[in-house]
Amino acid sequence: MRASADQLRQIAVASLEQRGAPRHNAQLQAELLVEAELRGLSSHGLQRLPTLLKRIERGLADPRASGICQWQRPALVNIDGERGLGPVVMMAAMNELASAVSSCGIVIAAIRNTNHLGMLAYYAEAAAMAGRIGIVMSTSEALVHPHGGTKAMLGTNPIAIGIPTDAKPFVLDLATSIVSMGRIHSHALRNEPIPVGWAVDATGRPTTDPDAAKLGAIAPFGGPKGYGLGLAIELLVATLAGSEMAPDVRGTLDDTDPATKGDVLILIDPAAGAGSTAALTCYLESLRSSCPAEPGRPVAIPGDGSRTRRAEALSAGVEVPDALFHKLSALAAA
Repeated sequence: MRASADQLRQIAVASLEQRGAPRHNAQLQAELLVEAELRGLSSHGLQRLPTLLKRIERGLADPRASGICQWQRPALVNIDGERGLGPVVMMAAMNELASAVSSCGIVIAAIRNTNHLGMLAYYAEAAAMAGRIGIVMSTSEALVHPHGGTKAMLGTNPIAIGIPTDAKPFVLDLATSIVSMGRIHSHALRNEPIPVGWAVDATGRPTTDPDAAKLGAIAPFGGPKGYGLGLAIELLVATLAGSEMAPDVRGTLDDTDPATKGDVLILIDPAAGAGSTAALTCYLESLRSSCPAEPGRPVAIPGDGSRTRRAEALSAGVEVPDALFHKLSALAAA
């Protein structure tokens, strides 16, 4: 069925407020979930809300917390998220860094003990819209097999980068796995097979069954390149945040364990560099107008597609599986 973004926000906010979330925190968490739906990233959207609500009910997520900051250096702050909602803690961290980025030029927040962040592009774009370069990294449970292996040993370990320009900001958001586990869950929710090459089952054999894939391992993107980048993020985040390594991470997909992954936010003041946003804008437009491989399908910049999908969904509504919509409505009315 199709529902408006406002209708979905109201359902999510009501569900969160009924479980103790202050209005601001509920609105921020709901906004992130609905934004994912609008941009076609349902794997990080409303399908995650029922699990999050159970985490709140079981004391694994504190909807009131925003994190405790401890500055270790003039440009580095460690944050204990106090089991807070991921978007609430991350946006509080961004506000904390804003006071130091002008003087330091670059500042870093290393975050632990907070719940799932959701779509990282949201934060990278927020930083860029505020005139700063934003880099966001996160880790997860062991869901990805190493290149040449079959056992899940790494997280999906996404990274997002937002860079301001004179027009819309450049926003890149990607997992270092070929696909997120949330997207495999989305296929399972819709009873749709997954493409060949996405994952192996528990025995290490390639599978198109999303339920079998949930018990197996996802492939890294680009073979050894995605594996290497994912491993680098794993080590960097664990070093700065003091979070667990992937085999010991829990709490981003379940409703039974505390969240033990880590997150890193880097803000950079572009004024500290020697470049100009005008030059970036001109270059991005030259890429868009360059000769396409397929006539009638122009070259796109990362972020262009999600903006197009967002505009279409705002006009036509968001497509939500019937079963999920009825479940969410029941949770909001409970």
